[in-house]
Amino acid sequence: MSDLPDELPSDPAELRVFAAALLDRCARLERLLKLAKEVQFGRSSEKLDADQLQLVLEDIEEAVAALEAAEDRANPRAREKRTAKRRANRGQLPEHLPRIVETLLPAATCCPCCKGDLVEIGHDESQRLDVVPVQYRVIVTRRPKLACRACHGVVLQRAAPERLIKGGLPTERLVAHVIDAKYHWHLPLYRQRRCWRRTHNIAIDRSTLAFWVGYAARELKPLWHRLRELLLASSKLCVDETPAPVLDPGRGRTKTGYFWALSRDDRPWAGPGPPGVVYAYAPGRGAVHGLRLLEGYRGIIHCDGYEAYKTMTRMTRADGLSGTLAFCWSHLRRQFVKIEREAAPAPAPVAREALERIAQLYAIEKALRGRSATERSAGRQTHARPLAAALKQWFEAKLGDLAQKSEKAKALRYALRHWDGLTLYLDDGRIEMDTNAVERAMRPIKLNAKNSLFAGCDEGAESWAVLASLIETCKLNGVSAEHWLSDVLAKLVNGWPAARLDELLPWASTYTMHAHDPRLAA
Repeated sequence: MSDLPDELPSDPAELRVFAAALLDRCARLERLLKLAKEVQFGRSSEKLDADQLQLVLEDIEEAVAALEAAEDRANPRAREKRTAKRRANRGQLPEHLPRIVETLLPAATCCPCCKGDLVEIGHDESQRLDVVPVQYRVIVTRRPKLACRACHGVVLQRAAPERLIKGGLPTERLVAHVIDAKYHWHLPLYRQRRCWRRTHNIAIDRSTLAFWVGYAARELKPLWHRLRELLLASSKLCVDETPAPVLDPGRGRTKTGYFWALSRDDRPWAGPGPPGVVYAYAPGRGAVHGLRLLEGYRGIIHCDGYEAYKTMTRMTRADGLSGTLAFCWSHLRRQFVKIEREAAPAPAPVAREALERIAQLYAIEKALRGRSATERSAGRQTHARPLAAALKQWFEAKLGDLAQKSEKAKALRYALRHWDGLTLYLDDGRIEMDTNAVERAMRPIKLNAKNSLFAGCDEGAESWAVLASLIETCKLNGVSAEHWLSDVLAKLVNGWPAARLDELLPWASTYTMHAHDPRLAA
């Protein structure tokens, strides 16, 4: 109601027009608000991932902005109020951004009365965020040949600098830009090629861009191996896998490959190791592929209830795992969410009570987040263990009252069958309740798969895994992936020693997310 004018029209006809416009605005805003609530809280929210939800909310917010723009043109007073509100709520622009000061002087700088000079007694200042479009430039490297006039045959010339793509066009910085656009911002190479052609009239074939990316992936693979070694040395890892379509040339269609992920994120309990994630491509999701990735791991494996993880720990072969499985509460909770959603509008009391009891465990976990492993373990023993014990008894009691083939009974049996792994976190403050960390790490893989439709071949998917691992680890550590890639590629090309690879890992980088790359200065 703050957008109402200070004085309402006195003429009845004008007042009716004003009231009709106000009612129309209220109706449109109510429709948008209802849609926003349904998207965020309604049944369909279980069918939308976080990125799809953001897209829908963006459309709603754009519609509200368009409505306000129309009102601003029709009502100057409302526009002035909104302008003042925008100034008050827009926040501060980051200090690291360069400032270009434009001084706007009056047309006349002398006194209109006595014609004397005017002096500045103050000023008003406003800031707006601007953009300079990406600029591509050509670096011309001249290597003069120097000869001695007195000595025959003496010619000196500096050796050509090492390049990532020998005989090719790109600098390491440009290759890093292409990789970052593809795997960080999910822009496929064919779209990048179109942007270059239409915006800058630069004609680079898509296959050439692909060659640059694949060549860089091969150069960066030792860092991927080292990152994997360091993660496998951790006491706890989250593991997950997700399908990825891969072109099968022999049949002229796609086949289903899988991206596996190892994730370490000990920030919730201030653990010693920096966060990191390693992806690996495999043609399947069986235990044999997981064993190849984990390679005799002996720590805690945080995962869902997929049977392959249990098979890996039951194997007696030399490459079997002796790690302990900690299972995920989110996967259990989703089963009850699904039951409740499919039962609606009819009530689902068993599912509803299960969700409320699990929510109590999560509330305790939220209160303990950020504390040390010892404090988290003690708090869980005091507050969460009694609730977990009561929940198990309730599961057992309810299971006897349900039809054994019902979805509710299946969910209860899943919980009881995995109970030891589900409650392992109660005794160890390093373990989380769920595998959300690794599931968040899987989102970029799914986004790239959605935008690229499929990987062109198994080898291409392996390069995808290498580059995505390094970029996501950069993001987890607040490092600018593009600047880091540019710097690391240049160092590797110039013979960086293999014994010092740890110095190149993302968490050792000084290229923080908003730091300026000094090499970009003109």
